[in-house]
Amino acid sequence: MISPSEIKQLALKWWTPFLQSQIRGEAFFPKQIERIGKVQPGQITARFEILQREIEDLYQHSKNVKGKGYWIQTNTQNFRRTGSHELPTAIAFENIDDYVYCIGKQKDWALFQQNHHLLRQSLPHAQDWLLKHTDYLTNADIQWQEILTVLHYFLTTPRPNLYLRQLPIAVHTKFIEENATLIQSLLDYLIPEHIRSPEQKKFSERFYLRYDEPLIRVRILDEGIAQSSPFKDVSIPLSVFEATNWASKNVLIAENKMNFLTLPALPKAIAIWSGGGFNISYLKNTPWLQQQNIFYWGDIDEHGFLILHQLRSYFPHTQSVMMDLLTYHTFKAFAVLGARNKAAQLSNLTVAEAELYALLQASPGRNRLEQERIGQGYVEQYLERVFL
Repeated sequence: MISPSEIKQLALKWWTPFLQSQIRGEAFFPKQIERIGKVQPGQITARFEILQREIEDLYQHSKNVKGKGYWIQTNTQNFRRTGSHELPTAIAFENIDDYVYCIGKQKDWALFQQNHHLLRQSLPHAQDWLLKHTDYLTNADIQWQEILTVLHYFLTTPRPNLYLRQLPIAVHTKFIEENATLIQSLLDYLIPEHIRSPEQKKFSERFYLRYDEPLIRVRILDEGIAQSSPFKDVSIPLSVFEATNWASKNVLIAENKMNFLTLPALPKAIAIWSGGGFNISYLKNTPWLQQQNIFYWGDIDEHGFLILHQLRSYFPHTQSVMMDLLTYHTFKAFAVLGARNKAAQLSNLTVAEAELYALLQASPGRNRLEQERIGQGYVEQYLERVFL
């Protein structure tokens, strides 16, 4: 026979579907639990006393006795040896109050009703979001009035272009940061067309706020281009870099900062250093790079080719420089042990690059030739052949 604690556990599984039904405006009760343990004829004689205690316990916690909670439905059953017995056949919840009392969620239910009413009035078009996030409506720690204040600001000013602390919202400076997960979830639903970058998880970067941007360093390698600018070497915020027309045709991206700084003059070219390594990802949303001849110079090692593979996922037309077998063999005496990369193959490499990558993986003792190990004279001659 089912016990009161088992009834509660089963009923708790209805909690989220029940709340969702209230958001939809659908009736959820009356509802029954029918599989409560059918009494078999042998149990009446073999374990009558145990069965009697189970039934008594079931009644003691029921609406039949207490006036609230689950209701025990019964039926008269006849047994050959013991005659007729009035036995439970199902457990029923007749209404919301009985259900909420049984599972002990009176405070949660009251909070849900209060918050649902508030959000239905303030965000009438957010029903689908509420259906997926009912847990937020029963969280006593959420300050919904303040959350709504923030949301209404972004609904009327979806691209503020201000720092978080500059927003003219009547909440303290840290409030949005402390509630960023919830606010972001709602804004993703309410203003999807104003998400700057769906892949960006940081709130400020996702919703057109100003933030401490990465700096992109640019060197102008062509004297003709340099004449139109007072700066030949400049570090600028990423958004400025993305919007700037450099009047170039060639872009050389270097992984190592010193190699970037010592690049020779090259025709119609600028050089970029985005911070080294996998910070290459900063460049992925730069539209004007799609129209440039892009050259990448990284270390001849397993991670260098992984970075090249990543860069080509943004700009497939990228060409590598000094990441070839000739360069590796020329300076192989300077190659050392480097970090390993688990990827057996990288799909964005050329055939020649893939062969060198495989050679590095097969030569773990000499799988890293850093850019700094390549002589400056070799660099200048190599680039002159590529660019002239």
